[in-house]
Amino acid sequence: MKKRILVTGGSGRFGTILKKLKTNCRFFFPKKKTLDITKFKSIQKYIKLKKPNFVIHLAGLSRPMNIHDRQIKKSINLNIIGTCNIVKACSEKNIKLIYFSTNYVYPGKEGNYMESDSLLPVNKYAWSKLGGECAVQLYKNSLILRLSMTERPFVHKAAFYDARNSFIYHDEVAKILLKLLHVKGILNIGGKSQSIYNFAKIENPRIKKILLKKNKKIKMPIDSSMNITKMKRVLKNR
Repeated sequence: MKKRILVTGGSGRFGTILKKLKTNCRFFFPKKKTLDITKFKSIQKYIKLKKPNFVIHLAGLSRPMNIHDRQIKKSINLNIIGTCNIVKACSEKNIKLIYFSTNYVYPGKEGNYMESDSLLPVNKYAWSKLGGECAVQLYKNSLILRLSMTERPFVHKAAFYDARNSFIYHDEVAKILLKLLHVKGILNIGGKSQSIYNFAKIENPRIKKILLKKNKKIKMPIDSSMNITKMKRVLKNR
């Protein structure tokens, strides 16, 4: 039977990549006026109509990250309450839920974070995503992806040499996502642990090198890199 996959937030950056995938799965990308995650009945109605086997939950408030400092109500409504509504709707029909979280839920000081490590979000955006994680954790038929992904090409003209991450491009995540449909629990998704500058210069040798320690106004963790051993093991078996 062809897999039926509902994607919330399909008009976003990652959703546009998913739409280009060549697959036998049937995707549904409802617009906000058709499926509003802040309205539980709206989600129920759409699920009843389309009868998905899977829900990939991308919808929410992300960038610029400081918007979560200025618009707390919107952050809570979209990233926490909206996710809670998605979880409740999926649990009613036992639909597999895949939730996109962030590596910024980790403390961001020492790096190489494993899925079982302690959490301490580095900013209010990450707190809002962890709030969503709390709801998803209550539902056993789910997968939480803690991602460190970015657009291709790298969007900035300069990159931090003294800050480490585990960046992976959107299109690379899209290619492996369908292999994870039946995985449950929590999974770090990212690439090699390296400085942001070294990551960016692979495709842009002319990118400028800057230092985070000289840009203290930018609230970015010094090392939010993740241990992706579990991810590699899971993908090897699929």
